[in-house]
Amino acid sequence: MLPMEQERPLDLEIFVTPGLGDSSYLLASGREAVLVDPQRDAWRFLEVAEARGWRVRHIVETHVHNDYLSGALETRAATGAEIVAPGRGGYEFEHRPADEGHWLEIGGLRLTAWATPGHTPEHLAWLVTEAGTSGEDPDGAKAIFTGGSLLVGSVGRTDLLGPVLTNALTADQQRSLARIADLPGATSVLPTHGAGSFCSAGPVSPHRTTTVDAELGANPTFALAGAPADAFRVQALEGLGRYPDYYAHMARINRRGPRVLGRLILPPELDPAAFEAAAAAGATIVDARDRDAFAAGHVRGALNIELDSAFSGYVGWLVEFGASILLVLPDAPDALAEATTELLRVGYERLPGWLEGGVDGWAASGRPLSSYRTTSMEDVHRRRAADGDPGVLLDVRQANEWADGVVPDSELIFVADLQSRLAELPSGAPVTVFCRTGHRASMAASVLDGAGFDVTLVDEGGAANWPGPLEPVPAGAGGPGPGDAPRPADEPSR
Repeated sequence: MLPMEQERPLDLEIFVTPGLGDSSYLLASGREAVLVDPQRDAWRFLEVAEARGWRVRHIVETHVHNDYLSGALETRAATGAEIVAPGRGGYEFEHRPADEGHWLEIGGLRLTAWATPGHTPEHLAWLVTEAGTSGEDPDGAKAIFTGGSLLVGSVGRTDLLGPVLTNALTADQQRSLARIADLPGATSVLPTHGAGSFCSAGPVSPHRTTTVDAELGANPTFALAGAPADAFRVQALEGLGRYPDYYAHMARINRRGPRVLGRLILPPELDPAAFEAAAAAGATIVDARDRDAFAAGHVRGALNIELDSAFSGYVGWLVEFGASILLVLPDAPDALAEATTELLRVGYERLPGWLEGGVDGWAASGRPLSSYRTTSMEDVHRRRAADGDPGVLLDVRQANEWADGVVPDSELIFVADLQSRLAELPSGAPVTVFCRTGHRASMAASVLDGAGFDVTLVDEGGAANWPGPLEPVPAGAGGPGPGDAPRPADEPSR
């Protein structure tokens, strides 16, 4: 049962950001509100608060975020609300530092800070009770904002600050979860990270809220909160995937405080000549159209990263942080605003413009388009069986996916490592690239095409669609690409 989604006993607005896999919350009482873990584009939260007649009095942070830029300063600039953030977070801007037992009140509700390290050292959960009650006695708990500690179906991962701190943070996470497990079973759990977030330690539910009882019955990691430490550690750290490279920059900026934007400012349209000049000056072209449209015709050198829920994460993996980005957009009314918002959330601010008229306008100006072939795994299998197909078959999934089996004689390079490892592919050989669904393969195909390879894209399906048997992953597969072991997302908080 998910009371916060069905019964809404609290006056609560939940804002899901699918591209980050995160949720922000507006909790109100007596027309006063607190905003919890806002993303940078905070104007969307404030529009709802204004429509509901709520005054945002406080902005609460559960931890220093590694996956997005905080909207706390945006909110304060617009409302004058007080920022309440972990005292051990190392924030450099004015805020009220909080730690265990600190509290604030809105209307008839009190939020009390619980020190719950694990996902990060400074992490706080915020227990919601009636005003005037003590957070030391949680029997009256209505809800708890769990940030990156307890998630729906999983828990926050503990390796984001690097291997030196991983074991200590994992032990901290187990103790924090054991404390949450002692709350009344009906207590609503309101996590920040959820489905689609790289901050989870394992598969998460598509639901955004839950209860303590529901998680004790269905969450395999939470169920081990009281188990021996070794059992918990294995469950929490086993099979973790990679996280985007842009994570390395987020906490530093969040501690300093992101630049206040005030509103969404859209980049200008550029005619083909101005677009070409900006690209020649070093800007990266990101073509956000679907993979088949890109394959049929695109500006040479562009990266194909489809404008979908994973757009910002893969830009953060494939485009150097701080780079200027030129956009080629799909033909959709809100595409420019969506792409710009996604990029600003993760700190890509240098957006000189987008291509006026798209690739049709580019071609009409007399400038050439590049293209490549698409195929299916069935066709690849048939071609190999018929003539041996001497080309390279490249699998660009993550290493933890290869564990489920790999296509015989395929090369294994994760898409985020491909740009730095192109020299490992045979010069002059045609390359057919695939992943699980075609999404990451389209990115890889654009990288290969821009580098001059003869590339063919498997545009739908992937390894699971191979008509023959898959093989165990070879020892040492994937090579020594950067990031094969998790690297620190930032220096730990002190």
